[in-house]
This record gives sequence, C-alpha cells and structure tokens, in this order.
Amino acid sequence: MSKNNPSAFIETLNSRILVFDGAMGTEIYRHHIFTNRCFEELNLSEPKLISGILGSYREAGADVLTTNSFGANRFLLEKYGFAGKLSDINCVAARLAREVAGDSGEVFVAGSVGQFPTTGYSDDEIVNFIIEQVDPLWEGGVDFIIFETQLSRDAMIRCAKAMLKRSEIPFVLSCAIVSGDESATGESISHLFAPFSSGVASPIAVGLNCGSGPDGLLYAAEQVMKINPLPLVVQPNAGIPKKFDGRQIYFSSPEYVATYAMRMAGLGVAAVGGCCGISPDHIREIARMIKPLEKARSTQSVLHITEPTVEEKPESPLQDRSRFAWKLAHGAWTTSVELVPPRGYDMSKIIENSKKLHRYGIDAINLPDGPRASSRVSSIAVAYRILREASIEPILHFCCRDKNLIGMQADLLGCAALGINNLLFITGDPPKLGAYPNATGVFDTDSIGICRVQKRLNRGVDLGGQAIVPTTDAVIGVGVDPTSLDQKREIDRFKMKIDAGANFAITQPVFDVSALLRFLDAIGDCPIPILAGIWPLTSYRNAEFMQNEVPGVIVPDDTMNRMKSVSSQSKEAQLNVGIDVAREMVAAVKKRVSGIQVSAPFGRVEIALSVIEA
Repeated sequence: MSKNNPSAFIETLNSRILVFDGAMGTEIYRHHIFTNRCFEELNLSEPKLISGILGSYREAGADVLTTNSFGANRFLLEKYGFAGKLSDINCVAARLAREVAGDSGEVFVAGSVGQFPTTGYSDDEIVNFIIEQVDPLWEGGVDFIIFETQLSRDAMIRCAKAMLKRSEIPFVLSCAIVSGDESATGESISHLFAPFSSGVASPIAVGLNCGSGPDGLLYAAEQVMKINPLPLVVQPNAGIPKKFDGRQIYFSSPEYVATYAMRMAGLGVAAVGGCCGISPDHIREIARMIKPLEKARSTQSVLHITEPTVEEKPESPLQDRSRFAWKLAHGAWTTSVELVPPRGYDMSKIIENSKKLHRYGIDAINLPDGPRASSRVSSIAVAYRILREASIEPILHFCCRDKNLIGMQADLLGCAALGINNLLFITGDPPKLGAYPNATGVFDTDSIGICRVQKRLNRGVDLGGQAIVPTTDAVIGVGVDPTSLDQKREIDRFKMKIDAGANFAITQPVFDVSALLRFLDAIGDCPIPILAGIWPLTSYRNAEFMQNEVPGVIVPDDTMNRMKSVSSQSKEAQLNVGIDVAREMVAAVKKRVSGIQVSAPFGRVEIALSVIEA
C-alpha cells in the first residue's frame, strides 16, 4: 500500500479543483453511535464502520479522504480513558483512510488534527502535544496534515510553529468562521488570514471549515482570497442544525450545498468539501457539479497539432478582415450589442432587432453560443441570417464545450465560407451549470487552444498540417474577467491568449469601475483593443441574479444598494437607475478601452441603445 505522497498532493492542489469528503462525526452518529462514546477510538474497536464511511465518500467522488482523528489528542482522549492509545488510534486512523484511498494515486489522505487548549500550558508544551498526534498520522500514511476548526490566529500560529519540527510534512491551516467575517473568538478575517510572518512553518494552503453554512463561507472565502495568496480549501456545514425529535438535524439539501460549491469554485478556491452535516449524498452532488467544471478549467490549451507539411502563408492585414476589424485597427470607438439567439428557430425578432441596431449605427451584434450551458438554435445560423438580412456584422461566440477538435475546425471553416469573420473564442460553461446536466462536456481544448487553431487556419494550415486554400480571415477575439479573484491566473491566461493570436478582447459584464481600471493597470500596455462589457440592470431582482447566479460577475455593494433603494418602486424606476449605473460605467472607462459591448436584457434593444446614446 502506497503512503506519504505529499509532492503529488501539492502538485494536484495547485493544478485543479479538488473535492474533499464530508463529515465524519455526524456520519458516525447516523450509524447509531451516540456521543457518550469516543468516536476516534472506533478506529480500533469498529474499523469496518470507519472504513465504510470513508468508502462511501470515495464512491461519491471525493478526491481527499480525512482521517477519523479530529479529537485524537491527549486532552480529549483522557476524558474517555484512552490517552494511552493515542499513537495507535491516530496511526490506525491513517491506515484505514489509506486503505480506502488505494494505491492509484488518484485519492489523497488528510490527517485531521483538531483544537488544543489555549490556557494552562506553554506554547512549547502545546507544540509537543501537536507533534505527539502528527507523528503517528504520518507513520500511518497520510499525505498531509489539516489542522481543522481552529478558532484564532494564535491557534493557527501554534500549529505552524509545531510543524517547524516536521518540515517534511505539508499542512493546511483551517479556521472556523461563525459569522460572515469573524471567528468564534471575534477575530476578523483580515486578521486571521493575514500572511504569516517568519518563525513558523509555511502552510501549503489555508482553509475555512465548520462554523457556518455554505452562504456564510462563500462570503468568507471572498474575503480570504483578497488578502491571502495561498490556495483555499472551503468546507462548510450543511447549514444550521435544527432540533427534531431530540436530534440535531441538518436540512440543507445536496443540491443547495452543491450550488454554493459551484460559486466557490467560480471564485477560484482550490478545493471544496464539507463539515458537520455534510453526507456522501452532498459530496456526490458536489462532485457531479465540480468535476465537469474542473475539466473545463484544466483543459490543456497547448495542442499537439501536427507540424505543417506546407509553408504557412502570411495572415491578411487585420483592417481588411471585416468592417469591425477596420475600426479596431484604426483605433476607432466601437460599439456592439449582445443579443441571445432564440430557443426555437424563429429568428424574425432577433433579425428585426439587428436591423434596428444597424440603423442606429451600432458596429456589431454579439451572439453568445449556448450561454450558461443552454441549448438554443445554432449561433452560426443566426449569425449568417443577421449578416445577410440585417447588413450588420455579427461577433460570433465560439464555444469549446460541445464538439471535438475535428468538429470545431469544421465549424471554423464553415464560418469562413459564410463570411462570418468576427469570432470570440470562449471555453464555455460546463453542462452542469445549465438545464441539461446529463449532457457531456467535450472540452478537447480551451479558448487558448482554439485561438491557436484559428491562427493556423488564417495562415492556410489545418489541424493535420494540410493546406487550406484560401486562408481564412478570422478576427480572433477572446474573453477576459477583470473581477476574477484569481487575478494572477486571469492575467497569465490573457497574455497566453494574446500570444495565441487574439486580435481583441471583450470583458465579462463589469459593474465595478475600480476593478476594471485595476485590471487594466495590472496588464500594462496591452497590445490588443479591449471592449468593456456593460450590462444595464433592469431591477433589484436582476441585480441579485447577476450577483448570485452568474459565474464571474461581481456587483459592488453601492450598486446593489442603489438598486435596492428603488426596489419598492415601479419596474420603470428600477430600470432607469440600472441605465444610469451603466451610463456612469461607460463614462468612467471610455478613455481606457476601445469600445463597449452592451447587453440587451430580455432582448430589449432600446435599453442598450439608451446606454450607448448617452
């Protein structure tokens, strides 16, 4: 049986989103083991029970199994008369988890260490107590230690100080948050998770667990990621327990918890799992929703494209590829409006709206491709009808989710044949986000990889290295998210997109002017034009939806408050405030971007025009 593979865990933690398991204590309780027994001693007396619980989490899709050792320290074991078995209890806890994890290297084992006394002992004594528990866990085969449910910064620092004596063992420091932004001792998140100073060992990650349900830890995660650069592990409770027939019951459904796990993943957390009340059913639903998202996030953008057997030709000048490209190449202010393709195949409304926008002088129509994993009429068909019948150029969003590379290349050549030259390449939302959760996400490549494919087609060479005559003339666009909490990753990927051949970029809908300006400052002298995404809010309810349901969108508190202040008024009054906010956004960023993409909520182009005209 393999054991102690810390380097593999660290590499995996930093490369993809992991799913941790759920609660051990509440699962033991569900098996009719009551709280007058020592749950950690069950490793010795009822190992099959513990292995069965761990096995149910592995079967549910957990990537990390946590040992049944949270309270296996001298102080808690003494209460039950088991202090003399401390080493055996911890070592067996690790071995049981290691056996269930197996030797494939796909499932890792976390050694759980809980709280220690805060008074009555010196720091050196507490350090020795910590090491007393860590050593047998490591001997039993854990891949790392997770110090769970710590209540204060001092408690976390003592754990980190102890690990100086075991520098070969990686560890995670996880704190309990009992309200939106405080620990049980009343310490703020900014204090708890400020980067640790010298004199203590460095954790490989920080964490949030217990104390709060999914909503509370989602807010806390946002705050932690702003101040601490380490990977973040988030494991909420299943809401707040309620008494029922003498028992404490958690009522948060697997679907509810998994929805919040998706939002946490959207923030850029490194791992999600669960604490009190989180069962294998919850973890199964989290894994179902997170793993397709992870496939999209971790898709290799570097394609193994066959070396060309023919000489690549020079690309045509950008200004000659489309009217939209001409404006970009000459630094002219550009405007586009996003219209969502219909669910059916009646295109009369979207074509009529496109004609109206053309008459008003709008430069292009943005056409999403299956936004939020929805199924709509082919965007290529809509783009062609708009181009032919409305005389306005489309910007076709091209999604990597639904077809393999062969199918995608075929569509790219089809776009060239139809004269659809303005393309915005996106990786795409995983199917689990939409109304078709059982659909398969292909994700042969991501937006960076497909940019490279298109650039080769622009040079007359296909995926197989064969000649394409004539060359394509695509204008290569990419998306960018200025409000991403993982700014380094977002900036790095944006630069990779530029290197892959991007000619322009359009941002996610941005409601926070300062966030966009900070992002523009961070990327410096950008070699390609950037268009700011603008979304006119139509109501306070619409603002709540954008804030809570649309991945990657952050609505600032002051905007939410402005929308809320008119929430009791008419729909028109709320819409007017939303339009005012959008106009202010345009005015604030106009000197820093090359144009704007304005969304037309519910297909109401007059809303978009009222923003652009101002």
